[in-house]
Amino acid sequence: MDRLVSLARRYALEILIVILAVESAVEVTLRHHAQQPYPGWFAAAAIALVILPLLGRRRFPFAAPAALWLLAAAVSFAEGWLVVTPAGAFLAGMIASYLLGNLSDGRQARIGLVIVLCGAVIVVDNQPGHGSGEFIFIPVLFAVAWGAGLALRERAGHAEAAERRAIHAEYGREAAVREAAAQERARIARELHDTIAHAVSVMVLQVGAVRHKLPEAHEEHKNALREVEQTGRTALMDMRHLLDAMREDGGGAELAPQPGLDRLDGLLKEIGRAGLPVRLSIAGEQFPLPGGVDISAYRIVQEGLTNVLKHAQATEAEVVLDYAPDQLTIEVRDNGRGAGHGNGSGHGLVGIRERVRLYDGEMTTGTPAGGGFLLRARLSLTRHLL
Repeated sequence: MDRLVSLARRYALEILIVILAVESAVEVTLRHHAQQPYPGWFAAAAIALVILPLLGRRRFPFAAPAALWLLAAAVSFAEGWLVVTPAGAFLAGMIASYLLGNLSDGRQARIGLVIVLCGAVIVVDNQPGHGSGEFIFIPVLFAVAWGAGLALRERAGHAEAAERRAIHAEYGREAAVREAAAQERARIARELHDTIAHAVSVMVLQVGAVRHKLPEAHEEHKNALREVEQTGRTALMDMRHLLDAMREDGGGAELAPQPGLDRLDGLLKEIGRAGLPVRLSIAGEQFPLPGGVDISAYRIVQEGLTNVLKHAQATEAEVVLDYAPDQLTIEVRDNGRGAGHGNGSGHGLVGIRERVRLYDGEMTTGTPAGGGFLLRARLSLTRHLL
């Protein structure tokens, strides 16, 4: 049943065309006059032949409706009343006019209007007992149908153009988000390089110190430590090469020490001097964080407050750090207008999301009960406190 309904909807116009052809054939047969030189079945076949070419409108969008008007004009020369008598023929003419106006090719649509007007004038001229006003009224009536098709075609064209622009804008937005995420990953990698390089350097120095203190009797152990030391130095060199390659694509080197939460007070004072007072609340017992987590926590607060300062039109903000044995939760809230900050480009929320993902965390944003905007990020410490 559903299949039949779907087919009926798809071919509704074709079904209507067949109905109009049958109705017109029956009507001219019933109105056939005995004194006419041709039989009634011939009149029925002729009027059906005028209407049925519309069935080819899908394959021949211009030729099919144009053929109806050309055939109608030709048949009117043989018998003037045959085309104008059936109501089905009139409706078929309106449909053909609409289809010609609805053509996507503007040149064909204009040619179709000429065919409609000329065909209508010829049919009226061949109609027995026509009035002079019909030469204006009838062609204008079909021209209105043509204009309706043209208007709907232009409206559909505008809708398609708007849809293409929306798709293009969506692709552009996604590309900007991907680019921002890639840039933030590179930035995170550069920041982690300093932390990792420092840790590896300490290990290499400690191994070297232990090796030098071993007596000569432990030559085998000294050789093993020498290999560990050399492996560490090679790893440091490879890390420097990797960082140099990333900086060629991502910009100049960042020579300043990477910040952590120990520099948070300075950040809050700087934001306050920019016009946004910030309160800091700490829950739980503070403890030293792993280097990468410490840097990311600072950057998340920095990005969150920067978004508030740029976009929220807030008069105050609050930063909450909640220390737990297995996670660090960061909240940045304000009393601004409450909408999502920024447009998704740059580092902003995209960068925060990348940092949270790096440490198996979660990030949520929204409007709290009291209004404003709330950014909450959770960084997992389970994998890093070993």
